[in-house]
Amino acid sequence: MNTEQTVENLYFSSKEDYVYKCQIDIYKNHVSGILILKKINETTHRVVLTSDFGNKLIDFEISGDDFKLNYVLPDLDKKIVINFLKNDFQQLLRQKYPVTESFENETSRIYLSKIDAKTYYLFFNKQNGLLKKIIYTKNNKEKIDFTFEAKKHIFADSINLQHKDFKINIKLFQITENE
Repeated sequence: MNTEQTVENLYFSSKEDYVYKCQIDIYKNHVSGILILKKINETTHRVVLTSDFGNKLIDFEISGDDFKLNYVLPDLDKKIVINFLKNDFQQLLRQKYPVTESFENETSRIYLSKIDAKTYYLFFNKQNGLLKKIIYTKNNKEKIDFTFEAKKHIFADSINLQHKDFKINIKLFQITENE
């Protein structure tokens, strides 16, 4: 079996800006807009969500263990919202995963990674080697599913982030130049 020590989520590893159409459903609230992610340095990303008209809704810098809120629209300035976004993007933007064990099914090579009290299952498509899904679990309970559609290692065309124990769903769709 595979003896890789580390697997990586390279979807946000480029220095290029990542720009997505974003739909966030938090309980009965729906927020849509444009999400821009920029890698500032090896460990830190800047995340900006604007309305469809370009008004800034939230702007923060995030790394594995750090979070700096630069701006938040007063309507969104709720501790629970900020904590969800912080946690979700810390998970989404994590690049390196130490491998505890690996196995496979018919379509995927699956890596188990344990970081502190967090456990991740990373599913890589066997045919093209692309990261297809990350399942984040805590205390053996599925917490968040991240599903990726991609044609390249460094860019996901779409991302779906589904919470299992809260009514929270974030969908990101690539915005192309010709849209």
